[in-house]
Amino acid sequence: MTSILMWSLGFVNTRLALEYFQPFSIAFLRYFVASLALVVVAVAFKIKPPAKQDWIWIILGGLAGYTAYITLFTIASVTVTASTNSIIVATGPVLTAMLAWAVYKERLKKVQCFAFMLEFSGILVMTLASGSMDTNFGVLLMFTATLFLAAFNIITRKLVKKYSPIQVTIYSIFVGTLALAVFMPHSVADIRGGIPPIGYFYLFMLGVFSSALAFATWTWALKNAPKISYVTNYMFVTPFLTTLLGFLLANELPGQETLVGGALILSGLAIFNFHESMAQAFRKYVLRSK
Repeated sequence: MTSILMWSLGFVNTRLALEYFQPFSIAFLRYFVASLALVVVAVAFKIKPPAKQDWIWIILGGLAGYTAYITLFTIASVTVTASTNSIIVATGPVLTAMLAWAVYKERLKKVQCFAFMLEFSGILVMTLASGSMDTNFGVLLMFTATLFLAAFNIITRKLVKKYSPIQVTIYSIFVGTLALAVFMPHSVADIRGGIPPIGYFYLFMLGVFSSALAFATWTWALKNAPKISYVTNYMFVTPFLTTLLGFLLANELPGQETLVGGALILSGLAIFNFHESMAQAFRKYVLRSK
């Protein structure tokens, strides 16, 4: 739950940070701050580099989970509210489960496949119901970002079988940050233009808590869970927390397309995660009715 809370806060802080930084600037600076924090950890715990044969997976994980995800996420945040972004990311458990079924042969039931289609219909509603092309594009970017996050979960699951969670987090974030350095000129331009202290506070929160801490605890959970879905299921809490934080911190109210599409997505998530409990409750209700 630590990761989920930190990510929910990250959705809101990204929207707030966009008042002071360009999207590409935030993408780089967020993980630059995270990398600085993890350098201290790496030195303190004398973290050793990974084996040569594992660098390909480290690089793929870093590019998918950090470079690609955070770049698309930050761009989408320009036109899409924090609550909408969080609802789309909440499809991550299902996307991860689909990939886990393909890669690790973790079986899916027909009802779970139905839940996936229900969630996808929610994405379509949120995309097509909006009158703004910018918002439509933002929703599609966010969904693509979630696909990269799902791929990151699969790769991380493989790496934590050999390395500790903090090792995997440090390796992957360093790789992701190096790739994001292509956006450094944007960051330099923003900083030279003058940023008030509150802007740097948002970056600190994003880098240390919503990145370094969140992904370290997330990787730990992926290592210790019997199945990936046992961990990713908790992501369904993210929309509620983000909507609440967005209202309290950024005065954001979800639009109608977010409410309708979000209802479909959350319904799909509930069916995917709790279909057995729901079936049992329905059977008990029928028996009592008789």
